[in-house]
Amino acid sequence: MSNTKEVQDRSRLQQIARQAMIDRRLLPDFSVQAIDQLNGMDSNISKFEESTQDLRNLLWCSIDNDDSNDLDQLTTAIEMSEGATKIYIAIADVDAFVKKSSAIDDHAKHNATSVYTAAQIFPMLPEKISTDITSLNYEEDRFALVVEIIIAEDGSMQSSQIYKAIVRNHAKLAYNSVAAWLEGSGPMPEAISAVNGLAENILLQNQVAKKLKALRHMHGALDFETIKARPVFHEDKIKDLEVEKRNSAKDIIEDFMIAANSVTAQYLTAKNFPSIRRVVRKPKRWERIVELAGELNFILPKEPDSKALDQFLVLSKAADPLHFPDLSLSIIKLLGPGEYVVELPGEDSIGHFGLAVKDYAHSTAPNRRYPDLITQRLLKAAIAGNSIPYENDELVTLAKHCTEAENAAQKVERQVEKSAAAILLESRIGETFDAIITGASDKGTWVRLLHPPIEGRLQGNFEGEDIGLRLRVQLIRVDVERGYIDFKKVR
Repeated sequence: MSNTKEVQDRSRLQQIARQAMIDRRLLPDFSVQAIDQLNGMDSNISKFEESTQDLRNLLWCSIDNDDSNDLDQLTTAIEMSEGATKIYIAIADVDAFVKKSSAIDDHAKHNATSVYTAAQIFPMLPEKISTDITSLNYEEDRFALVVEIIIAEDGSMQSSQIYKAIVRNHAKLAYNSVAAWLEGSGPMPEAISAVNGLAENILLQNQVAKKLKALRHMHGALDFETIKARPVFHEDKIKDLEVEKRNSAKDIIEDFMIAANSVTAQYLTAKNFPSIRRVVRKPKRWERIVELAGELNFILPKEPDSKALDQFLVLSKAADPLHFPDLSLSIIKLLGPGEYVVELPGEDSIGHFGLAVKDYAHSTAPNRRYPDLITQRLLKAAIAGNSIPYENDELVTLAKHCTEAENAAQKVERQVEKSAAAILLESRIGETFDAIITGASDKGTWVRLLHPPIEGRLQGNFEGEDIGLRLRVQLIRVDVERGYIDFKKVR
């Protein structure tokens, strides 16, 4: 007979996730008013404005996770003369159906993001919207905002424009299978071979994405590689932790989205509109980053320098690829979190230290992130020549709220990840592991095991020990419901 606790792993985690949402003041459920609005929603898109371009015949495709159904973006590319490429990023027009200050919008604003936990997803928008009405689904006509960019042979952006369009997804693709094909370790996905010319189009997208990335790194963009593990379920039981890896298909989407986000920020500035920027400030703990580099015989300048830091990361990965994720995690923690801030016309941009871009606004995931939906409303008003739909003070309040809500959502996700990890470790109390310090403050010290990749708290006070240090730890206690995993230092 199966152990009752084992077969209840998923439902146990669902209860933990719901309580974590409530504890962080996030809403796990939609209001009655939001459901009523949803039930009365008209999803017909047969009528559209004359200014909306019809781009349904372009070779659009989506590339996302295997299990993703909230498809925010489509991409395609066209080869031009003199080595240039025109790329297109179609972004779901969520605002067409979710209006500002509606009941559904109120819920989206409150949570500000979809929350993805091991056992359950808490979508920012009802699934009927995010996975159906506005999702850029296969063989469905959908409203979108299109960012069109001409990329020169050297990866620089020559020109761009943004406009409304109607689009059609000709192939729903998944990261891993596309990457396996691109990297020569798997066959061409059937969804690609079924569409004439799509294989060549994706190869072109891959080529231009590499150019975009190379130019960003010339300017000092940072290339990290962290370990993110997701629980693997067999029915209701957690069997393992699966490490998600970067690949060439993910890079295509990442590079295209970074380009679209940069163009979006620049477009709003050119239209004399305010914008909500995604920024990562110059790191306050640069001295510790310099120390970490010094421990690995690399000298960084005294003042924050993203180009020098990127060079250090590249050399470190080449020298020790096995432990590079540990170094990446340490530096990410020291760089500090991203945040949302309002930039008014004429103000200097704070920029994004990690991406080495000055103009950057989240815009490509309006089904999943509220700042992107705000940006979409600003864009549509700018395109139409309408008045700004938000007051400046309102945007400042929203930016602060979205930063706080994102932080809360991440804490929910981490708590559930820890609860899942605690389930795996319940039977291993007393065992010892190699670990790395991932967090150190007056609130305590946190470590991550090198294998399995699980994070927990280190008991005791350890003055002088900082992020990035390695040590041997012993598992002394787990608390699944609270997501606690406690270790003590062995040596």
